[in-house]
Amino acid sequence: MNNDTALRLEGISRSYGQGDAVLSILKNVDFSLKRGETVALVAPSGTGKSTLLQIAGLLEHPDEGDITINGVSCAHMSDDRRTAVRRSDIGFVYQFHHLLPEFSALENIMMPQLIAGLDKKEAAERASQLLDYMRIGHRGSHRPAELSGGEQQRVAIARAVANAPIVLLADEPTGNLDPETAHYVFDALEALVRQSGLAAMIATHNHDIAARMDRCVTIEAGQIKEL
Repeated sequence: MNNDTALRLEGISRSYGQGDAVLSILKNVDFSLKRGETVALVAPSGTGKSTLLQIAGLLEHPDEGDITINGVSCAHMSDDRRTAVRRSDIGFVYQFHHLLPEFSALENIMMPQLIAGLDKKEAAERASQLLDYMRIGHRGSHRPAELSGGEQQRVAIARAVANAPIVLLADEPTGNLDPETAHYVFDALEALVRQSGLAAMIATHNHDIAARMDRCVTIEAGQIKEL
């Protein structure tokens, strides 16, 4: 595998039982994502976008196939090892920010670092740097309820990359934002990817934002197709 490849899916298939029938969502999918690359996943609801992201993020097991992250095969890892890889190598951003309401923006970004074993001072310094990078350093002491939707989502992005992952997976990260705020949030996300060398796959219905990414793909009949 090329050293620039951060994520590779090989022969991924996933089906679900639906009564007596079997619903095939993904069929022998092959896909790769390079470091520093942004890929838009644009497809109608129900085609398997969330399933693909869950499998790529090691949150769900495929029926067949392998997921390779940073050159390491993850198909036959134990659940504990998969959890460790998710914690160190994968960042997630969702449509809803899922910030912890009782903690400040700074503390929300510190949390995954503390769980990973970083000491409090280092975690606070990195969280502060990320807030500054996302242009909301002045909002670090505020709780989520005191932040705008765009600010909350930027905190969520900062939290997702706090442990310096290799792969960032985002599911409609600007879906709840107005167009202007959505573009501002994506600007921050794109700059972060370019600077850090992250590999990002972003599911979105926003065609303007999708057009700004390096590649656009969709899911048709269980297969990933380039657009």
